[in-house]
Amino acid sequence: MSAAFLNIATYRFVPLDDLAGLRERLFQQALGDGLKGTVLLAEEGINLCLAGPADGVARWLAALRSDPRFADLPVKQSWSEIQPFQRLKVKVKREIIRMNLPAIRPAAGRAPAVDATTLARWIAQGRCDEGRPIRLLDTRNAFEVDAGAFDGAVDWRLERFSDFPAALAAHRDELAGHTVVSYCTGGIRCEKAALVMQQLGLEHTVQLDGGILKYFEETAGQAPGWHGACFVFDEREALAPSLAPA
Repeated sequence: MSAAFLNIATYRFVPLDDLAGLRERLFQQALGDGLKGTVLLAEEGINLCLAGPADGVARWLAALRSDPRFADLPVKQSWSEIQPFQRLKVKVKREIIRMNLPAIRPAAGRAPAVDATTLARWIAQGRCDEGRPIRLLDTRNAFEVDAGAFDGAVDWRLERFSDFPAALAAHRDELAGHTVVSYCTGGIRCEKAALVMQQLGLEHTVQLDGGILKYFEETAGQAPGWHGACFVFDEREALAPSLAPA
């Protein structure tokens, strides 16, 4: 894979107050390391998808992790034979994932999470470890769901993630009595979604830690209970459970 491009994706909800300076540092570092993709910064944290030569990615990550706020930042990795991004963008935004609910602040307290191995077991047995039936709740946009999803997952045909709170309010009672597992591509949307569900009184809610991509990785490409591919927002378009372009 020495000639291939290393793709990384990660996010973290952490208070940031030096956005302009941080943006400039990360942009110049990525530019020098030959990376392309997108980094979003907001007062609530960081969200990024980048690709480039493996050594350049390693240098950029080392520089990022030298900041104590990102010291142990985990990343999801995949490889591609082409550069999947056309340019480099490092932007300051109001939110790193737009929901339009400023009271939802994951940095102040994260919702419970379920790891990939445990979820695969829950899917096989049809219930969580406390005996409740599980409901998998897709928090992605409808066109993403059409590329692939967990079998039987709840799909509210969202046009954008900011539609999620209203859809949840309309369908809340359908989820009662279940352990609800919210999921998305990399974990950022389902993390906010799980907090909104808690706020609406759905106490047995968890997020899929690391999202679909981590599920693919941790289940060695077997992805029990999954069908199709995972849509990604770059020129690869979608990834198979092997994390290769579909």
